[in-house]
Order: sequence, then structure tokens, then C-alpha cells
Amino acid sequence: MEINVIESSKKTLVVELKGEGHAMCNALKKEIWNDKDTKVGGYHIEHPQVGIPRITVESTGKAPQKILQDACKRLEKKNSDFLAKFKKVVK
Repeated sequence: MEINVIESSKKTLVVELKGEGHAMCNALKKEIWNDKDTKVGGYHIEHPQVGIPRITVESTGKAPQKILQDACKRLEKKNSDFLAKFKKVVK
């Protein structure tokens, strides 16, 4: 995955996630909305086959970069927890 910052200001962040698709973007979007300071959280893909996803985060208070970082950390923890439980079931 390649991450490119398209726009970064005090209340807005737009990044491209080259090499990713709907699965990663949907999970990230959902986690972004779990932050109380999120005003806008979503993604857009211009073309389903060749488009590069763009994640947009707008904040009411906290830096949007921090909102995105926190969302990534929560996703990482959820995935680690799932993997640990899965490994117990499939021995």
C-alpha cells in the first residue's frame, strides 16, 4: 500500500491509498466514525477498476491526522484479537 497526502489542514485530511480497495476503505471509514470528533469520514473511488481510493476526514476538534491514526490502531487491535481467536479454533 502506498499512502499519498492530497490535502492536510487543521480540520481536513485527504489521503490516497494506492493498492487498496473497498474492503480496507470500508473498515477504516467505520472506525473513523467511532471518533466523537469526526465531522466527515468517508472514501471515494473514481473508477472501480483503475481508481485509487481517497479517504477524507474532517474534524470538529481533534486533528484529522490523529483521528485517522487512532482508527488504524483500533482496526489493528481488532484484527489481532480476531486472529488470536481464530488460531484457537483452527488448531
